[in-house]
Amino acid sequence: MTPSVRRPVRRRGLALGALSLAGALTLSACGSSDSDDKDSGSAAAKTHTVKTAMGDVEVPVDPKRVVVLDTGELDSALTLGVQPVGATHSASEDGFPSYLPADRTKGIKEVGEIANPNLETVASLKPDLILTSKVRDGDRYEQLKAIAPTVMTESTGTAWKENFQLHAEALGKQAEAKKAVAEYDAHVAKVTEAVGGKEKAAATEVNFVRFVEGADIRIYGKQNYIGTILADLGMGRPAITDKAKDGFSYDVSPEKIDLADADVVFTSTYGDPAKAGTTKTMNSGLWKGLKASKDGKVFKVDDRLWIAGIGYTAADKILDEFQAKMTG
Repeated sequence: MTPSVRRPVRRRGLALGALSLAGALTLSACGSSDSDDKDSGSAAAKTHTVKTAMGDVEVPVDPKRVVVLDTGELDSALTLGVQPVGATHSASEDGFPSYLPADRTKGIKEVGEIANPNLETVASLKPDLILTSKVRDGDRYEQLKAIAPTVMTESTGTAWKENFQLHAEALGKQAEAKKAVAEYDAHVAKVTEAVGGKEKAAATEVNFVRFVEGADIRIYGKQNYIGTILADLGMGRPAITDKAKDGFSYDVSPEKIDLADADVVFTSTYGDPAKAGTTKTMNSGLWKGLKASKDGKVFKVDDRLWIAGIGYTAADKILDEFQAKMTG
């Protein structure tokens, strides 16, 4: 009987939320009507068309109030010299990733969790552009585009480089994007040389193991953010990575962690290390029997940087850390 009582209450809450959001949108629209009336022809001339996962979208040529709804979009904006007025944060932690410059994130308004933004808060910021992805916010697209032009990529992770180019186009920062890519390519070449050159890199098998609270242990494959960086460096990958589901990860229990063996193993933890099984697994005989463990080549890294960063600013820091650990 309890569910039948709660459903009407929830509908009422949703209805009130919708009315509140509608009111916020109306106020936002009223706030911009004066400038629209002054010179609609001039306003139209200051927009351009961007091809997105949701079709063509007209966006301002030089957006001033940008809201980003995922870490990749936040990284892109800051990499390109744009400070958003609002951004979402990870569901597991408050605040923005610590790898990002504090002076660049200090003034950004938090607008809820990734994949669950507070639309009223977003609307209250009166953005002129919203950046996100279909996989995160596709079901909210109609509501988001009612607030501001919304540019969505199809997904996140593996396609981070392509997504960055779309973000740059939407933000009108193509020149800055070209520079960021060139700097990344040069950095990759420098790190590859530092670890012994292309031949040695290819002969060194690297695995990435992520401990996730409430889920199995993930041996990361090649179709993900960190996988693309390792590929750019020309690092070897163990055969187990070819068994990753959809190329993303091959999930195992602690009893099968020996499948993660490689010359070098990087690890990170999402959530509490005890609840994620990090502590127990890494103290096990199977883990200690890994070649990487015996050789002192197991390296713990920050999950929010290596897994959730998903951008060129994150990649730059990952490359520095990778070089330091591999040559230290």
